[in-house]
Parts: sequence; C-alpha cells; structure tokens
Amino acid sequence: MNHQSANVDERTARKVAEEARETEWRLPSFGKQLFLGDFRLELIHPHPRSDDEARRRGEEFLTRLRDFCASKIDPIAIERDARIPDDVVGGLKEIGAFGMKIPEEYGGLGLTHYYYNRALMIVGSANAALGAMLSAHQSIGVPQPINLFGTAEQKRAFLPRCVEEISAFLLTEPDVGSDPARLHATAVPSEDDSEYVLNGVKLWTTNGVVADLLVVMARVPASEGHRGGISAFVVEARSTGITVENRNAFMGLRGIENGVTRFHDVRVPAANLIGREGAGLKIALTTLNTGRLSLPAFCAAAGKWSTKIAREWSKARVQWGHPIGRHEAIAKKLSFIAATSYALEAMVDLSSQLADDERNDIRIEAALAKLYASEMACRIADELVQVRGGRGYETAESLAARGERGVPAEQILRDLRINRIFEGSSEIMRLLIAREAVDTHLSVAGDLIDPEATGQQKTRAVAKAGGFYAKWLPTLVVGSGQRPGAYAEFGPLAGHLRYAERASRKLARSIFYGASRWQGRLERKQGFLGRMVDIGAELFAISAVCVRAVKEAEEDPSRARSAYELADAFCRQARIRTEELFDALWRNTDALDVRLAERLLNGQYSWAEEGVLDPSIPGPWIADAEPGPAERENVHRTIG
Repeated sequence: MNHQSANVDERTARKVAEEARETEWRLPSFGKQLFLGDFRLELIHPHPRSDDEARRRGEEFLTRLRDFCASKIDPIAIERDARIPDDVVGGLKEIGAFGMKIPEEYGGLGLTHYYYNRALMIVGSANAALGAMLSAHQSIGVPQPINLFGTAEQKRAFLPRCVEEISAFLLTEPDVGSDPARLHATAVPSEDDSEYVLNGVKLWTTNGVVADLLVVMARVPASEGHRGGISAFVVEARSTGITVENRNAFMGLRGIENGVTRFHDVRVPAANLIGREGAGLKIALTTLNTGRLSLPAFCAAAGKWSTKIAREWSKARVQWGHPIGRHEAIAKKLSFIAATSYALEAMVDLSSQLADDERNDIRIEAALAKLYASEMACRIADELVQVRGGRGYETAESLAARGERGVPAEQILRDLRINRIFEGSSEIMRLLIAREAVDTHLSVAGDLIDPEATGQQKTRAVAKAGGFYAKWLPTLVVGSGQRPGAYAEFGPLAGHLRYAERASRKLARSIFYGASRWQGRLERKQGFLGRMVDIGAELFAISAVCVRAVKEAEEDPSRARSAYELADAFCRQARIRTEELFDALWRNTDALDVRLAERLLNGQYSWAEEGVLDPSIPGPWIADAEPGPAERENVHRTIG
C-alpha cells in the first residue's frame, strides 16, 4: 500500500488514541473511584428510577413492540434466509422503533436509555440480527453523534429522516481495526471549501448494505485553513461514487446487513461535517460511552432466555431416575446461568438509569458492562448448549423437523460470540478501561515515567508524586468493609458489599504496586492490566446486583427472598473468581507466554504444525484497499 498512514510508529499511534480520549471528569464516577480504592456506593444506591412520564411512555412502547415481535417476526425464517424481511423493517419503522432515541421534537419517541435498552432486549430475544440493525442505527449510527455534536441545522436535516431511514457507522477498514492512526480513508477539501472529496474503503459496515445515511470517519489532510485530522461526516448512501462491494456472511447474526463499502471521489457537502475537523475519534468514543450499553442489553436478554430454557429442559429431561437438574453437575450450571443472568440485567439497568440520571460520568461503568456481559453471556450460552446435550448442538429447524421443540441453543451461542469483538474487542476494552483506571497514577507520575523528561523534571515529579501518595495510600488501609455492621440496610447481602469495599482498596493497592514496579512499562503489562480490569468488573457486578436486589425487594416484597437468593449466589460465585484474579496478578505465565509467542512467530515451532491439511481458501490475509473506482457490482439495496 502507498498510503501515507500505512506505516505508523507506536508513539504516533498512541498519540492519536490519547488525543481522542475524554480527559476531564466533570461528574463523579463510581467506576473510576472503584479502581482508586474509594467505594462510593452512594453514587449508585438508592438505585435510580425513571420518572412517571418516562415510565408511562416507555411501558406503552414496550407493549406495542412486544406484540409486534411476537406476531410479525419469524426468527427461523430470518436464520434460514439470512435476511430480515422488508415488511418487518417497515413494521418496526411504523411503530417508531427506528426513532426510539430520537427526541420527540424531531419525530422520534424520545425514550430514556433505560427503556431503549429494554426495547433492544425484546427485539434481540426475537432475533439477534434485527437487534443489531436497530442498535447500529441508533447507538452508533447517525442519530447519536448528530444528537450529541450536531448543529441545530444538522439536527433538523437528519434526525427526522432517521425515524424512517436506516443509518450506519463506518470506521473500520481492511487494514485498520483498533489502531485509528492507520486510517486510510481521506476527505480532501475542495478549492472553495464548499465540500470534501471522500476516497477509501470501509469494512464490516453494519447496516451499510441497506443504509440510507452513513457516518463516515475519514482523514482530512492538514492545509492552510484546515487543521485536518480524523473527522466525522454524514454521507448520503446513494451518492455517486459509493459502491457496496460485498455483503459479508458470518457464523452468527445471519440476517445482518454488513458489507464492504468503497468511496471513490464522493462529494460531501462541508455542512455535513460533524463537529470540527480532527474531532472524529473523540465523537466516536463519546458516542460509544452510552451506545455500548446496547450490547450488554442483548447479553442480558440472552441470559434471561437461557435461564428459562435451562430450567424447563432440566425439569423435563430425566436421567437415572431424576430430572437432570437434580444432579449436582447440572445444578451447578443452572445456578451459574440463573445467578449470572440476574447480575447482567442488574448491570444494564443500573448503567442505563445512571445515564438517564445524568449525575454521574458512566464511561467506565458502560465499558465494564460491555466487557463483562459479552464475556459472561458467551459462558452462559455455552453452558446452555452443554445442559441441552446433543439437542443443544442441533439446529432449531432440525429439532422441529423430527417433532421436538425447536430450541435455537446453538444459534444463540453463535450470535453472542460477536459481542466479544463488536464495538471494541474484549482485549481492547480491557486496555481502554485500564487506561482510565490508571489515569490518576499517570497524571501524578507525569515526567517521572516520561523517557524524554530531563533530570530536573523528574526531580520535580518525584516531589509531586510523594505528596499525593503520602495522602492517598493511608486511605487504603482501613474502610467500611472492616466494620461488621456496615451496609446493614442490605440485609443478607451486606457481607458482599463489605467484601467489595475491601477488595476495592486491595485492587487500588495492587495497581499502585504494579505502577511502582513497572512505571512506564506498565502499559505493556497487558496481562496484569486485563486482570486488574476483570477484578473491577466483578466488583461492579457485585455492587449492581446487591443494589438491584434491594430495589426489587422494596418494589415487590413477594420477590424479596428470591431476589436476595439470586444476588447472594452470584456474589459468592463472583468472589471466588475475584480471588483467583487477585492471585493471578502476581502468579502467572505472562512472561513465559510472551517469549513462547515470539518464538512461535519466528517459526521456531513450525514443525509442530506438520501432519494436517489447511482447508482455507487461498488469498491474501488482508484484502487490497487501494482507493480508486469500483470494479465490482454494487449490492446496496433500499428497504421500503
């Protein structure tokens, strides 16, 4: 490739990513303080609630949506045909599902984050690909960035259209994933600055095959009058020069309209620039702060359904004289599925209502929910398949064809797998969260860990760090978690919150030890950082599930006992996982693994690959993404 951005050194890549971060914390954050050993339970308890009007409008819409999904959607047909019928999309538009997050003044429903995610749970449980379509359109497509960053004119121009039209978000390229510094697509200003000329190729464009409007990230070259940088544009999908070159197919989400889109000399009005030049990545990341909650919503829905199927099947299936759910090996799986599903729903509901409350910065909570839910939902689905045995591996259509209930257990496992990759892979999410978690330490250390800092600068940094840690470290010694009567209002769950408070301080001490030991090299200790984040995720989940159980008990006393039992089971399981993670912070094979991987990459173990055949279809590892005119047929289609 001849792209100027194709070869980007590590320092430049980090600089681009760092500039895209939101560096200010204007509002308090439970998640941020959790990593600092400051267990601010008052930020999430009492559990925030929707006001009466939001609840009325939300519940009315959920009723309409539930009726539509139950009567008009054939999930087996979508899976078989790998396509969502046009009349289903049209029907969802008619009831307002494409405008759930769009303010009422622009023709949308103006639902809260809580009810939006509740709606996605309903749609996602009917069909995951359909849920992905609605989420890609509203969580990251045109409505969200325009609502957050658009001008008044842009809102009037595009938001009403998004109630009836489909949008998509285009960032990823064939050779660009989580490293945006390598972005190849360009948007060159015209001589009179009235428009930009867009060129490039975008990959994995969810909704791109059928979209009417696109949010496209492209690099504007710096020039006189143009600060340049990665920028965001609204682009008409029918513009001359746009070609959808392929509709991609995947192991799951078989109805998803995801493709490869080529831009060749596409003219985009300057008025379609969102925000300012160079602000594209920051716009994308800010959009994702709450947009990421859609994936945990799908995961929570999958967990609820898995609990239902596992319960019904384990009661009906008899082996050795007892229903299989009575056998301890299966009972342990049922306990994990039910308790973890309850916790996932607790995380989604809490994070969504915190977003509605607007009194907290939830970027860490949303990221933790996305990471944790996508990982745990895959485990839930895998356990469901195991509980179902051979029937779990058999397709729903095959089961129905031979006269049994057509349970799509294998499909949900396939559909959920993408959530560990979508909108930031689990590995990238851990690094993003870790960066926020250690931000205070990096800010305090400053020049102390900067390899280019002078001796005088490092001396001043030592004094600054010493002053901060002299005050902060003593706060990690004792806390509420050591008082037997703390959190008494949580009844039988109080002990779990005391544990979470103690573990939060232990986590903060561990982060400090790691930062002291590795200093500037901490960013390369991805195993340590990943476990650190996973501990934080478990502690957030424990907190969320306890807060939810108390809320549930207050709202419906008849559920109190069962809510406390589910929460207690989850917390006990989570505490075991947390202790294992603490142990693995310092006892692991990370260094060995890195050395072995390096030798593997160098071909030292290639002899161990002999004796098998490679069924791969020949071709390059990464497709050519050179800009230029399309050479393939345009497979873009319009719905409605």
